[in-house]
Amino acid sequence: MGIENISASQVSEINKGLSEQVEYFRQRPLEAVYPILWIDALYEKVRYDGRVVSMALMIAQGVNLDGQREILAIEPMLEESEATWREFFHALKARGLRKVNLCVSDAHKGIQAAVRSEWLGASWQRCKIHFMRNILAKIPHREKKSFAAQLKQIWLQPDKESALRMARQLITIYGKRFPEAIECLESGL
Repeated sequence: MGIENISASQVSEINKGLSEQVEYFRQRPLEAVYPILWIDALYEKVRYDGRVVSMALMIAQGVNLDGQREILAIEPMLEESEATWREFFHALKARGLRKVNLCVSDAHKGIQAAVRSEWLGASWQRCKIHFMRNILAKIPHREKKSFAAQLKQIWLQPDKESALRMARQLITIYGKRFPEAIECLESGL
C-alpha cells in the first residue's frame, strides 16, 4: 500500500481517527423530513465474532427539502428481513427523521412490510433498475442488449397509458420466447 516503517502506535492513532469519523457519521442528527428515501441492502463479507460472514449492509439515501441527496445511513445486519429493516428505520427515527413521503426499493417483502408499518402515510415504489435487472436475469445473454433496449422504452413513455401499451407489445412479442421474463414483467406491472 506504499506505507513503510509505520509503527503499531501510528496505525492505532490512524484507526482511532477513522473510528471517530465513522461514529460521527452513524450518530449525526438527521433532518426531520426527507420526502424521498431510497433503501437497499448490499451483501458483503465482513469479519464478525471472529469469523467472516456475509452481512447485509443496509443503506438509506434521502433527498432533503432542498432537493439535495444525502447518504443517511449504512448499517450492517446479519440478515435482510422485515425485523432488521424496522430496526434500521428505528435508528433513523432516533436520529431525528420523522417523515418520509416515498420509499423506493427492490421488491423485497420485508422492506415493503417495514415501510408500511414504520412510515405511516408513505408510498412505496419499486426501483425500476432492480425491476429491470429481475426481468433481464431471465433473458439469454445474447438477447439481453436488444431486449433491454425495448424494455427501457416502457419507462420513457410520456404517460401511463402509453407505457402499458408498450409493455403489452413486449409481452405479445416475447411471451412465448421468454415466459419467465414476461411473467416477471407482468407481475411487476
